[in-house]
Amino acid sequence: MPRTQTNKRFPIPVLSSRDKRDVSRVFARRAARLEEAERTVRPVLDAVRRLGDTALVRYARRWDGFAGRVARDLVVSPSAVASAAVSPEFCAAVRAAAENIRSFCRMQMPREWIKPARPGIRLGQLVRPLDSVGCYIPAGRHPLPSTLLMTAIPAQVAGVERIVVTTPQPAPEILAVARELGIREIYAVGGSQAIAALAYGTKTIAPVSKIVGPGNAYVAAAKRLVSRDTPIDFVAGPTEVLIIATEDSKDGGADPSWLAADLLAQAEHDEDASAILLTTSATLAKAVARALVPQLASLPKGNPAAVSLQNNGAIIVVHNLDEAAALANEFAPEHLVVPAQFPLEKVRHAGSVFVGPYSPEAAGDYASGPNHVLPTGGMARFRGGLSVLDFVKIVSVQELDRRGLRQLAPAVVSLARGEGLEAHARSVEIRLRSEPRR
Repeated sequence: MPRTQTNKRFPIPVLSSRDKRDVSRVFARRAARLEEAERTVRPVLDAVRRLGDTALVRYARRWDGFAGRVARDLVVSPSAVASAAVSPEFCAAVRAAAENIRSFCRMQMPREWIKPARPGIRLGQLVRPLDSVGCYIPAGRHPLPSTLLMTAIPAQVAGVERIVVTTPQPAPEILAVARELGIREIYAVGGSQAIAALAYGTKTIAPVSKIVGPGNAYVAAAKRLVSRDTPIDFVAGPTEVLIIATEDSKDGGADPSWLAADLLAQAEHDEDASAILLTTSATLAKAVARALVPQLASLPKGNPAAVSLQNNGAIIVVHNLDEAAALANEFAPEHLVVPAQFPLEKVRHAGSVFVGPYSPEAAGDYASGPNHVLPTGGMARFRGGLSVLDFVKIVSVQELDRRGLRQLAPAVVSLARGEGLEAHARSVEIRLRSEPRR
């Protein structure tokens, strides 16, 4: 395979997998600098924990543009939700996406069951929802109503009774989604102060059982700190996509303009986003790099995609699909896009997989059904994306009769005494020495 050199005429580095140092640089993600962010947010968390609403209002006025004077002004009223003005097309889109997300969550939902495991022994599980959840919905450069769909619907399908929404700017689109989903508890507060309120509670905002949803570095740092007291989904860093493409992909999958569009769709999130293409074809690699030029030029002013592609993006020419799969698993991307005939058994680490040319990552961001709140920074090695499973507990059940206990007694008694727990052993033996009460 010829060595492919970075071409400064291209808006993205084009490399060969032989260039180990350059590939390693691409794969070494930009740090989210959470340690620095933690130092900033720790006093905020402490203040909200100690002073409650007083601190919450102070920080909301400083950072969220809050113009109210007291904490109750942070409460988004039912009338504000009811009057949120959005287009009929947006409402229809919300309903369509919500239906698909809810349907997928129902398929994910674990089932209760109790059944005989062997004579005298019945085993099973109960499925119980969390009591409450806090959904953090970012609204910085743009509001993210889709994140409310992705965080609240799994909780609703799981049966969570209390769903709390915090967002620094309750845009009409976010309120319209809340209206569609029937969510009533919404607060106009963001940043680390919102995370603190959800975790520790104030007079206005009662604490929740779990906090979910993405955010900037300060939100991520706050979630990591409060996770010692309140469970969270995970700490998310800059977003990322890794695309695998070959020239013989069917149905337009190797179309350079399509692949360029997919790279830009991820790169436009922010300057720290990672958009990487692995391809077996040097010809395709250069074609995609060329296709980026006019598409970049046509994006709105201020779009961060150009900076993201130069700093964190790359097109890497690989020997074959086996090498592509190995590199993909090494990177463990948030989003993995593969050709239609790609053997999925080769995928070990990815937040969500998009198969074939007509499965763009944007479809998963909004409406196909699976969740778009996904692990980043290599965390896909350890867990998948947010799902209905994040909002339920699995409670095991066991029921033994005398016959069943007698079968297990030798193992239980021996293991108990092996651990020096004599009372454990006797609690079994006493039942088998005496007749059951009538």
